[in-house]
Amino acid sequence: MSSITGVHFIIESADADADRAFFRDVLGLDCVDAGAGWLIFALPAAELAVHPGANGEHQLYLMCANLEATLNQLAGKGVAILSSISQQRWGRLALIGLPGGGQISIYEPHHPRPSSVTISPS
Repeated sequence: MSSITGVHFIIESADADADRAFFRDVLGLDCVDAGAGWLIFALPAAELAVHPGANGEHQLYLMCANLEATLNQLAGKGVAILSSISQQRWGRLALIGLPGGGQISIYEPHHPRPSSVTISPS
């Protein structure tokens, strides 16, 4: 049994206030104010994969049960959909824009999942 109790992920942004509002208001993630507007967000179930690559580079992928439905919902809230859906060996993938100018990936996984991780259908 691991003594790790969670993961704290940081996204650096040219417009942190706009991106914080996106995660709070558009994605609806629960958060707490750690002081001076520094919001800390609760995340749904997560998993970690370690891929070959350059040290110090990290990526955040949002996961969903139905990619088309989720992209339609996000587009209805004004989120920029930056790519069409692509089929990967491990699932279906798209890119969405953040208000601060960044982008993140969102995908519908088709790979085996750790038993402690679940995604509710959208």
